[in-house]
Amino acid sequence: MSDVRIIDVLVVGLGPAGASAAAAAASRGARVVAIDRKRVAGHPVQCAEFVPALIGQQVPALDQHRQQRIRAMTTFVEDEPPHLREQFSGVMIDRQAFDAALVARAEQAGAEIWFGLSLREIDADGTAQLSDGSRIAAAVIVGADGPRSAVGAAVGIENQVLAETRQMTVPLLMSFEETDIFLSHKLPGGYAWLFPKGEVANLGLGGDPRWRSHFKPLLDDLHTQLVAQGRVGSDVLGHTGGAIPSGGMLEPVASVGTAHVLLAGDAAGLTNPITGAGIMSAVISGEMAGEAAAALVAGDADAAASYRDDLADMFEASLARAVARREALMRLHDVGQPGPDDLRRAWIAFPEYWAA
Repeated sequence: MSDVRIIDVLVVGLGPAGASAAAAAASRGARVVAIDRKRVAGHPVQCAEFVPALIGQQVPALDQHRQQRIRAMTTFVEDEPPHLREQFSGVMIDRQAFDAALVARAEQAGAEIWFGLSLREIDADGTAQLSDGSRIAAAVIVGADGPRSAVGAAVGIENQVLAETRQMTVPLLMSFEETDIFLSHKLPGGYAWLFPKGEVANLGLGGDPRWRSHFKPLLDDLHTQLVAQGRVGSDVLGHTGGAIPSGGMLEPVASVGTAHVLLAGDAAGLTNPITGAGIMSAVISGEMAGEAAAALVAGDADAAASYRDDLADMFEASLARAVARREALMRLHDVGQPGPDDLRRAWIAFPEYWAA
């Protein structure tokens, strides 16, 4: 065992969930190593960059990374007049700077941070093998490594339902303070969006991967329409995309050998299957996972079960509703074409979504 480094907590992934977990565990005295396969925190950005205003309670320094205030949501259902939902407050952030700040907070708390390093496998005794050949034995492994989590795969807990997204950054010619949402039968299992961010906007869409061949032409067509309306410029300043868990909350607790395993954020399926929102749940679940990890290290044998129960109390009901709404809509797509009423029932801005 001389070639195995022994620590308290290994955090895999340094997005909002992992960085929050590393900070929470380290601030409670745990010896923490946190790794990420990326070379730079938050880069490349794979996110629409909107967060609800409430996240400011979890991350007091959020204003430092704010690009623009959001006050409402406008939803376009097919060709019907737009629906405005007031008091839908939030902020558009610089996601790369936001992630970097969370990592800095973890490092300041005492966590050891490594980029360009990934998890290769977890041995039967719980020892983690990393991509550089090193081996780490941790009392707790926190899997915060996204929708296709290597930690989750190692314990047989994986997201089975994923949506895929495409996004472009375009010049913004007409300023506004709403998130624009576009719902259409042409985009099964998802929606399109235009999110303003100062002088630019994030224009994207997401949906069921079975229809991915339609994504590019649909996004290009929406871009062309918005250019014709004089809302955005014709230049495309950047592209991004990624996968989003859409199957609801997974079992977040497991073990391998002597190591406890806690999953957080996308790795635990905590992204909303309807909206794709996941930053706030990542930060919250990451902090909870870090607290639970430190408690496990300190000898609290019930901390893992408490983490599971607390996650369920906070997220399970809302995620279950979103899963049910998405599945009902997908059944309509499979047999025909959902109408505007069906699309409204599957979107959070409308009272139909919240009805029994």
